[in-house]
Amino acid sequence: MPQWSDYRTGERIKILRGRDITQEQLAEATGLSLPTIRAAEQDRRMSLPTLLKIARALSVDTSVVLGQQAPRRAMGSDDRATLRELSISVHDTSSGYLHGDIEPVPLNALKAVMKHAWRLYWQGSYGELGAILGPLLRDAAVTAEASEGALAEGALGCLSDAYQAAACTANLLGARDLAYASVGHARAAALRVGDPLRTARVDAARSWIYLRDGRLDHSLSVAEAAARSIEPRYSDQEPERLTTYGNLLNRCAVTAARAEHEGATSDFLSQLHAVGARLGSERDYHGARFGPQTATTQAVGIKVTLGDPGSALTLINSVSGSDLGKLAEVSRNRYMLDVALAQTDAKMYDKALDTLETVMHGAPEWARHQALPSVIVQRIGKASTARLRRISKMIGVKAFPSNGFAPPTAKTAL
Repeated sequence: MPQWSDYRTGERIKILRGRDITQEQLAEATGLSLPTIRAAEQDRRMSLPTLLKIARALSVDTSVVLGQQAPRRAMGSDDRATLRELSISVHDTSSGYLHGDIEPVPLNALKAVMKHAWRLYWQGSYGELGAILGPLLRDAAVTAEASEGALAEGALGCLSDAYQAAACTANLLGARDLAYASVGHARAAALRVGDPLRTARVDAARSWIYLRDGRLDHSLSVAEAAARSIEPRYSDQEPERLTTYGNLLNRCAVTAARAEHEGATSDFLSQLHAVGARLGSERDYHGARFGPQTATTQAVGIKVTLGDPGSALTLINSVSGSDLGKLAEVSRNRYMLDVALAQTDAKMYDKALDTLETVMHGAPEWARHQALPSVIVQRIGKASTARLRRISKMIGVKAFPSNGFAPPTAKTAL
């Protein structure tokens, strides 16, 4: 397979344009003529101003168009635009660059928009989420700067949450530098508010960023420390604390499983189920989601990671349709990928493909940013069928690794 730098500049423009943007639409977005766009894609001529306009319209750096840097995995034009707007908003607000025409916003309005933002995140609507996070960050920053007392603290809380949502979105889309920057700003704002639960929620997000970056020791230590800092007493039934604590225990269990710490994973799983039982139902607290159904469905993925598909299948059989209905859409889709992987490991290839195809058809945009579909297809590769090839094409991978290396495992599919 050719490297990104192997393509001609015109070919790279065409690839970045993809099926979503026609040459006519690119010409309109850049303000250039259609013949100019065609000439650029045919490598006949392209001036520096033309290059800059095309790169901006495609929401990439000029180095990507020139082949000096590869585009991120599974990144479409909408994703690139989302990240560009997020990056501008995060860096402008964190550096204090606030436009003078922005007025403070009532706190209730900020909280309502932030609640909607979390809803979009858990639905997997990242394009719409990116569109509202930029204005939300600016409004929250201006309001916090112009206010005092409880109003300033409330605005800072919304600012912290908005930075955290930006960090989680960037992490999912593979923009690790932006994720690190955003979660750092989220923590700074949470500390200014002095809210231990908000700080702990931000640390759960940081732990996830470390996990996806392969920094397992850091991921586990951050999640453990945050969990200890807010650990509820046995008599404590505060749902907000239990939800945040359970969310952190989940991060601990997943990371311990990836690091192959089986004893620690088992302990975390026991605590996970106990906290879920204490909560009694699924809860959502400022982006932190947890409950008994989350505890069970997360345990499925953890068992698969530990190489125990039999236990995973037993858990799967205990999960009902009504249980799944209580999960957020993103959590439900992730669980179904874990189910497909468990079925693959148990050599239930037809069922695994059924499950995988359901997810790919139901949530194609979300699935593009997940590693597990590729893992599943490559592990079923030896059972070649036309159906497998069709699903492979949907994912954008080959069913058969051609380089002689073993396919990735659940432990490496971060």
